[in-house]
Amino acid sequence: MSNLAILYFMKKFLLAITLIICFSSCISTKQMTYFQGEPISKTELYKLNNEPYRLQINDVLYIDIKANNSEIVSMFKSGQTNSGSNNSMNGQNLYFTGYSVDRHGNIRIPYLGDLNVLGYTEKEIRIKIEDELGKFFKNPELIFVTVKLAGINFVVTGEVGSPGSINLAQNQVSIIDAISSAGEISPFGNRQEITIIRKTIDGVKRYKLDYTKIEIFESENFYLQPNDIVYVAPLKQKSWGTGTTGLQTFSTAVTILSFLVSSVLLVKNL
Repeated sequence: MSNLAILYFMKKFLLAITLIICFSSCISTKQMTYFQGEPISKTELYKLNNEPYRLQINDVLYIDIKANNSEIVSMFKSGQTNSGSNNSMNGQNLYFTGYSVDRHGNIRIPYLGDLNVLGYTEKEIRIKIEDELGKFFKNPELIFVTVKLAGINFVVTGEVGSPGSINLAQNQVSIIDAISSAGEISPFGNRQEITIIRKTIDGVKRYKLDYTKIEIFESENFYLQPNDIVYVAPLKQKSWGTGTTGLQTFSTAVTILSFLVSSVLLVKNL
């Protein structure tokens, strides 16, 4: 067989291979587009997603107490100074000055001792503290207590711009908040396969979300819980290394084609 015939056969064969690679490895617009489809109203699920959060072990609370007698109030504070300043509200400071829920579900407040808050909402904890403080004040109705979750900690890993541990000072953190805070999903991230890993009293649970569907807003796992792990899986195109766009894939295929043809002709002429 002549060099020309070999070259012609190689071109036909590799052209077919190139087309297959292009069609199978390019990342489509549909794979990259968020929140496709039409929203569907689900009243019961909306109520579920807006239920107040109930405290778990290892949560950290910010608690501030105000009353007309500041000296007595200071007795019940545990190292929280300048509670109104912005510096005292960041997650790192609150790790040391906030009130951590221990393994028994208790927080420890000076003079009040251990208070069980496991499974309580912020409002329920506030009322409980106000009742306990009322034993020390002549006018308990003048006591003003603020109870807030000291931000929500979670981890985002996988195919995102800035993976790592994140703390957001919010009452609720949605999956959209989490992904945005981690620098968005990379071109090689599988938007159809986002996994939330959650440790519960029943063991470790895994929940799948599809970021390309509008139904994600109706998911019961749309809002994260403290200490959740969000994992964005890679697309198969990443392991192939053929590129994210049609032009990149075509360039890769042309490079391979040129190399193979040159190799065949070089071997033939030896």
